[in-house]
Amino acid sequence: MRSIAAVILGGGRGTRLQPLTTHRSKPAVPLAGKYRLIDIPISNCINSGINRCFVLTQFLSVSLHSHIRGTYRFDAFSGGLVEILAAQQTLATEDHTSWYQGTADAVRKNIRYFTDHNTKYVLILSGDQLYRMDFSEMLKTHQESGAAITIAAKPVHRHEATGLGIMKVDETGRINGFVEKPTTDAQLDEVAMDPSWIDSLGVTANGRECMASMGIYLFSVDVLVEALNATSDSDFGKELLPRAIAEQHVQLHPFDGYWEDIGTIGSFYDANLALCRPDAPFFLGEADAPIYSRPRFLPPTRADGAEIKGSLIADGCTIHPGAKIENSIIGLRCQIGSNVTIRDSIVMGADYFETPDQVAQNATRGGTWLGIGEGAVVERAIVDKNCRIGAGAKVACNSTEDIDVDQGCCVRDGILVVPKETVIPPGWIAKSV
Repeated sequence: MRSIAAVILGGGRGTRLQPLTTHRSKPAVPLAGKYRLIDIPISNCINSGINRCFVLTQFLSVSLHSHIRGTYRFDAFSGGLVEILAAQQTLATEDHTSWYQGTADAVRKNIRYFTDHNTKYVLILSGDQLYRMDFSEMLKTHQESGAAITIAAKPVHRHEATGLGIMKVDETGRINGFVEKPTTDAQLDEVAMDPSWIDSLGVTANGRECMASMGIYLFSVDVLVEALNATSDSDFGKELLPRAIAEQHVQLHPFDGYWEDIGTIGSFYDANLALCRPDAPFFLGEADAPIYSRPRFLPPTRADGAEIKGSLIADGCTIHPGAKIENSIIGLRCQIGSNVTIRDSIVMGADYFETPDQVAQNATRGGTWLGIGEGAVVERAIVDKNCRIGAGAKVACNSTEDIDVDQGCCVRDGILVVPKETVIPPGWIAKSV
């Protein structure tokens, strides 16, 4: 696996994840209380024996850079690295005045950094997906089939296919057709597969007829270089790969584990709270394939007289008597006052602790100390980092439409979102404006 360079795409503006991406890029968004989304692809690489990763960034990347620098450090003998490649101006005319125009364009502008003489394959990954995969199995598929490009794919039902790229595959596993986000029955019929053939891949079809691209691509390095130099294609999924399918051997690699593309507030909320279930579809504590993150020197969480059900509690929290937490995620350093109710919510915690003097001062200013004040209710909400929820406030909203709410809060996909560093006054009740 030393011959593989992994390239992780940092994503675009992340508009569908606003306001969580107002101050950070998508891969830097917190996950499960103590991780970041970027930890997933990097951990998959490390667990697969790939220790050369390049993260391409462009938008709001400071917090992502800080997290990567503080997390992924290899010893001097392994040759491992996680290198950040930020968008930059160069002397080349085509690079001088433009940002990345798409996924393929981003790789094209940085390809010289990860295609040295030791690199035989380039693995292209997304920075905003939740899954666990052994990439050595994908390499095996690539080598045994003699493919130029291999695409990881997951079987899905027809009704799920409309938001995905669907591939048509022959009996050998070679991809010979591709439709991006099919919307009509005729388009679906063109790429639908016989479920019995999907069963023959070693995965159980269960009536699923379509093979959806996961946005995970393995290229032989010479093929990637030639494809990027020969065209001006700016995007892999929409342009470069459909062209390659028509001209070269592109192989399918089947995968049937948990996989979630976290691109919206709704998908982010659902994927996080699914981790709280006893039968969580994605297990964070896998012994043979752990999820790595930044090491923090935090005290254990302290809970006194609280009632906690079906929830994940990160390090450094203090939960006071009478608090009730149900089906929720509580992030790092979260301070939860007495008789607080948190239900069906994600509370991301804080980046720092307040001193006792600061807590006392805030108590005299209406009780908006860093955390959630006494008697407050947080329900079906996402509370971003460093927020101050005043005593008795009700952070909840029953709207099913996307609306703006006072104090800078908003409802997206039916979830009330409290942006980073928001101050909610005591007794506040959400009102739409």
